[in-house]
Order: sequence, then C-alpha cells, then structure tokens
Amino acid sequence: MRIILFTGKGGVGKTTTAAATALHAAKMGYKTLVISTDPAHSLSDALNVELSPEPTEIAPNLYGQEFDVYYSMKKYWGNMRQMMLTIFRWQGVENIVAEELSVLPGMEEASAFLWLEKYYREKEYDLLVIDSAPTGETLTLLTLPQATKSWLTKAFPGQKTAVKTLGFMVRKTTGVPLDKGYAELETLFDKLESIQQVFIDPKVCSIRLVANPERMVIQEAKRAYTYLQLYGYNVDAVVVNRILPEEAGNGIFEKYIASQKQHLEDIEESFDPLPIFKVGHQGQEVFGLELLEKIGETIYGENDPLEIFHDENPFIIEEDKKGYEVKLRLPFIGKDDFELEKFGDELVINVNSRRKKVFLPRFANFLKMDRYEFNDPWLSVFLNKS
Repeated sequence: MRIILFTGKGGVGKTTTAAATALHAAKMGYKTLVISTDPAHSLSDALNVELSPEPTEIAPNLYGQEFDVYYSMKKYWGNMRQMMLTIFRWQGVENIVAEELSVLPGMEEASAFLWLEKYYREKEYDLLVIDSAPTGETLTLLTLPQATKSWLTKAFPGQKTAVKTLGFMVRKTTGVPLDKGYAELETLFDKLESIQQVFIDPKVCSIRLVANPERMVIQEAKRAYTYLQLYGYNVDAVVVNRILPEEAGNGIFEKYIASQKQHLEDIEESFDPLPIFKVGHQGQEVFGLELLEKIGETIYGENDPLEIFHDENPFIIEEDKKGYEVKLRLPFIGKDDFELEKFGDELVINVNSRRKKVFLPRFANFLKMDRYEFNDPWLSVFLNKS
C-alpha cells in the first residue's frame, strides 16, 4: 500500500493535482481513495461529485472522501471527551471552561490521522492520496502525535491508575465511562504514533510539493521542503502547476512570462535532484474527470504515480554538544568551487557565479556559523549555540 500526500501554499492547485493523481492511478488498476484533510474542502468541486465523510465511489477503482470534524469526533472521541469533561469538573473548573478544555488541541487533525491509520491497517486500498491543507497546517498534522502525547502527559500527570480505579466506581454510580474514556484515549494516541511511523517510511509514504512559478510560492515550498526533511518525511517530487505558454507573453502577460522563466530555473536548481513535473495552464477552470485525466497524463505520462521518484535525503541536521551540524549534498563541485554565507535562517551558497539559497529551521536565526567542511559530495556546516 502507498500513501501520497500533496502540500504547498494555498491556491497553488493541490486539490487538482491530488485528484488528477488519484484518477490516473485508478485508471491504471489501483484501488484508490483520495481524501481531503483541508477544512476548506474543494475536492468535491474538483471531481464534480458530491462527497461525504465516508468514502464515496466516483469511478471504477476511484473513491473520494472529505473529512467532517464533527462526524469524526462523534465516531472517535465520545467516551474520551466525556472523561476529560468530567475530570475538569471534578477539579473545580466551571462548566463552560471545562467544555472548552475537553476538546483536545489538534482534534481535527487527529481525526484525519485516525482515518488514515484505519485505512492503512485494513489494507482495503492500494493507494491513499491526501489533498492536505496548506503547508503550515500540514506540518501541524505531521507533528501532531508528539504534541498530543505531551499534552496528555501534562494534563494527567500520574493520574493513569487513579483514573482507571476511580473510573470504574464512577461508571457504576453515575454512568460516566471515565475508565473507558482513558483507555480509549491511550489507544488513540498509540494509533497516532503508529501511523506517524508509517508516514516516515519512504517505501510507503511520499510527499509531493505543489508550486506555481511565482516568488512567494517558491519561497514557501523551499521552507516546507526543509522542514519536511528535518522531520524525516520523504519528499519525492515537485509539481509545478499553471505554467503559462511562451506565446502568452506578447501582451499583458509579458512581464509575468519573463519572470516565470527565471522562477522555473530557480525551481530546477533549488530542488535538484528531485524530479520536477510541469503542468501548463489549462486556460480554464479545472473540474470534472475529463480535465483531471488530461492533467494526470501530463504529470506522469507513462510513469506509475505509485513509483517512488526519489529516496535520498540531501539535507540532514544533527545536534552535537556545541550546536548543530547541517549536512547538504552538493555533487559535482570541488571544495574550492563555492563560497558560503549565513543570513538569519538562510544559507547562501555561491557556486561558480550561481547562488543557491537553503532555508534552515527558524531556530537557526539564533545560531552563528562556526565553520564548514566539504567532503565530496557533502558540505557540513557547523552552527554554534553561543
């Protein structure tokens, strides 16, 4: 089973790309489910089919689903939410505040993860295609298991035994399933942690960045790539969407076409060695299976969309006693062929009169570059905490 997640800045065409990929895979014979985890759903609009909180058949081998947080909460969080509400009331928290506190942080993202865990465990589909929320929300989703586990530990320190013991008594006298709620809570966190392990397995999960040839979009895609690599997720391709043809540059789009050419070169250089798939502007609003099929063929051609197009981490961060070592893969250059500078959270590498910018995690703003070493093909940059 394969999982492919599409992410990028809002409005770049993630939904279209995800739907086109799912349709292309379905036509190749893979039983495919395309899922929207974006609260502002547009998957049903792209497919031109009404979707529901459960999988809906769209075409042979193709199913679609749009998550509904209230439906998912009712399905997954009943006993657990009642347990937390009861505990907070016992601790003297007023009813309205207790109601607010009983809603777990990240519950919406967590319910999405639980659906994915279910599908992966049951192996009913050959491929899950995820139309995710914009980049920031996607990173929140992918880092959710650690955050929620930490929240549970802080919310109920040392109360596991007490909750289970008292819970049995409370359930007998009041009917509130306190002990069952805690057991349910633990089970759900175990599921969240297990599906995260699936997501960081490059043989199962690939993340594909969707971008447009525009400066702000590319900047966000670079940052997303850095963070995804930092967290250990495999990015195996970039899809550049809505490329205008050269002939569109004869009139009002002349400046846009000129800058688009530069941005495409920047994408090729910045994301090397990732494969770059290019999709021309369709000249119309994209919805319905016919147009999606055309886009899927444009992206993949004879390639199998389930293929792992790239599986090598060109960006590694390791912590040491003094700070961090950042390792970058720079093939085909010599140790005297480049210069290196650091500005805030950016590394600027000058190679043969060309500049390559590498975005570091934001905490690098507070670190100083101590030194760097080059052992072909790896450049090691040492950042000092002091």
